[in-house]
Amino acid sequence: MTDRKLALEAWEGLFRAQHELLAAMSADFEDTPITQAEYDVLLTVTRGPNMTARLRDVTTHMLISQPSVSRLVDRMVSRGLITKTGDPEDGRGSVLTATDAGAHAFREVATVHSHSIIGHMSALDDDELRTLRRLTQKLRDH
Repeated sequence: MTDRKLALEAWEGLFRAQHELLAAMSADFEDTPITQAEYDVLLTVTRGPNMTARLRDVTTHMLISQPSVSRLVDRMVSRGLITKTGDPEDGRGSVLTATDAGAHAFREVATVHSHSIIGHMSALDDDELRTLRRLTQKLRDH
């Protein structure tokens, strides 16, 4: 049986670490061409084949509500960062594609942000990073 006190302490530690790291890394997005939320959308889109992803896949990866993602995507379309077309496989869905400007902005921020992530994660050695990756995946799969 799970130790209740230990479970709560572990959750609090995980939650506080995430909160503090995200707060520290928010500086990565100051004076950049895209916001952190736009970066998150472009992360999913640029990883897809031909820099394309379904809107529902973007929504699944975001930590905000579906209506908020839809508004964000519409703003990104108007800013020329992505295009949005009907999904040929699902008439109710949409397909997002990074524009050249969106892909360029993403790469510009990704370079800085990845160095920041690596710097923060360097508090752990490679074995600890592998353990953290395994444990967080186990929690997500549960």
